[in-house]
Amino acid sequence: MKLYGRRSSINVQKVLWCLGEVGAVEGRDYERIDAGLDFGVVNTAAYLVLNPNGLVPTLVDGDLVLWESNTIVRYLARAAGNEALLPVRYKQRANVERWMDWQLATLWATLRVAFLGLTRTPEPARDYEAIRQSHADAGRMLAIVDEVLSSQAYIAGRTFTVADIGICLSAHRWLALSRDFADVLDSAPSLPFVVDWHRNLAARPAFRDAMGSRPLQSQSV
Repeated sequence: MKLYGRRSSINVQKVLWCLGEVGAVEGRDYERIDAGLDFGVVNTAAYLVLNPNGLVPTLVDGDLVLWESNTIVRYLARAAGNEALLPVRYKQRANVERWMDWQLATLWATLRVAFLGLTRTPEPARDYEAIRQSHADAGRMLAIVDEVLSSQAYIAGRTFTVADIGICLSAHRWLALSRDFADVLDSAPSLPFVVDWHRNLAARPAFRDAMGSRPLQSQSV
């Protein structure tokens, strides 16, 4: 397999984390090609044939080409036959996929404004009103997660699933913004269950491998 995408992208990190959870090793089971931002590649004619959106990640597995991070994650879990990551029973699977869609369409769509505003936008061009609103709104969304985690260990129930991957990566960025930019953001709500859950997941080898050692400021979508 080939995976196109820079390691700093949250959507590429989803895929890398899932690959780690199914036991795939970079250089042995798949090749990763840096793409996006300073790496370029995504605007080349050859890449646009694979992914007409010109975005990352893109997975090539034989004659199958996939883009959209959640689709790739689901494919990898099913291809590996890992029913713990992505349940086969339709009600359990729907619950997992509901949270995956919520992360992408609701949580990250909201937090993205604050994240890009503080990590990729030059200081003179920052819209702090929009940044603070984005961070605060994302905090209220994560309070929903906190309530869920108050009565169960993981997002979709008692076991770790792919639902945890995207939400944890989003929470990782929200928590880092709250810490590193406290001087310009409004006070963040206390989310004790999210904090504990994030700490536990951050200790997983697949999370550490996916994230590498890059600081927040070098991470982007």
